[in-house]
Amino acid sequence: MKNRIAAVLVAGLIGLVGTAEGRDAPKTRYPIVFAHGMAGFDDILGYDYWGDDYGVFVLDSCQLFEINGCNGDITDGQASFVASVTPFQSSTQRGYELYQDISGYMASAGVSYVNIIGHSQGGLDLRNAAKRLQSAKGYTVVKYGISLSSPHRGSPIAKWVLDGGLGSMESVAATLAEFYGGVVYGAGNDVYAALKQLVYNDYSSTDGVTTGMASFNSSNQPSTTYIARAGSLITGQGGLDMNPALYLVQQGFMNIKGDGYGTTDSDNDGALGGNDTNAGNDDDDGLVGVNSQQMGFRMERSECILCLDYVYERNVSPTYSNTNLNAPSTAQQTSHYCKINQDHMDVIGVGPDMFDEMEFYAAITERIALVGY
Repeated sequence: MKNRIAAVLVAGLIGLVGTAEGRDAPKTRYPIVFAHGMAGFDDILGYDYWGDDYGVFVLDSCQLFEINGCNGDITDGQASFVASVTPFQSSTQRGYELYQDISGYMASAGVSYVNIIGHSQGGLDLRNAAKRLQSAKGYTVVKYGISLSSPHRGSPIAKWVLDGGLGSMESVAATLAEFYGGVVYGAGNDVYAALKQLVYNDYSSTDGVTTGMASFNSSNQPSTTYIARAGSLITGQGGLDMNPALYLVQQGFMNIKGDGYGTTDSDNDGALGGNDTNAGNDDDDGLVGVNSQQMGFRMERSECILCLDYVYERNVSPTYSNTNLNAPSTAQQTSHYCKINQDHMDVIGVGPDMFDEMEFYAAITERIALVGY
């Protein structure tokens, strides 16, 4: 159900913003920090990162006589912060920058704890930042850490690009520059480091540095020492509903095979798991397979007609949750349980599409609030 600007305006004028769906998401105890993925900054592909299809920030609460758009599904006064890190870099570097950004925000806002929602590579960055925050503060700063569409066990797309799937890395950088402008060549950006981060194993034994998700995971597990509660929202989609560019990658160039189980990267595609031989079962979101996305609890989004959607925590074998990201269970790699039927970009406001970003993030906000964070 897309938020309708006219409806929000009318509701604001009569002082009843947010009541159209029966309830608002309650305010969280601690602020919510948003961590963007690779290539993100203020926007991505011309769309506002963390916005709806109209460019309105997803946690912008409505005020009386609101005229610029807002989220009528959240309570007034919800505290949030949008972090910004180098668009193209490793998650060790981006995690450090996220840690610095959050530390500065905490000092200025006078808060001692935060929740973090990280999309794509941002879900990796949040683990590194959480560890740094705990080390600096001496306590678990990150209460709820939620990853969304994150390649915790690698993405075949990254290795495919590094292996020359789109031509030389120089041509890849040039292509990215066409989309994102000079930021690709800006100080601190490193497309090689960014892509090597998302390959499961160390990409090169001769480059003088150990890269990849296996090594990163070993040092940045979602331990309760660093993240009080960890959860993940998993996306996967196929067919013409997908972003055309992602559909072209998914079907025209390669089969991600995103629900194959394995304890190693047995087919050497860059992601932990094997080849399930099935190219048509919507087991990825165009960039990341479902077998790569679970960190901590798997979370389910439940749509509700004429009321606010819900987000729940669910158990997918073993009984608790996936805290050793290099050793997932068979179910955690093969199950489509709780999968959100959207592509990698739908969930951050890249559209237009029928996905209601406002209600989705309001439901996540409510989930965080209900557990006391």
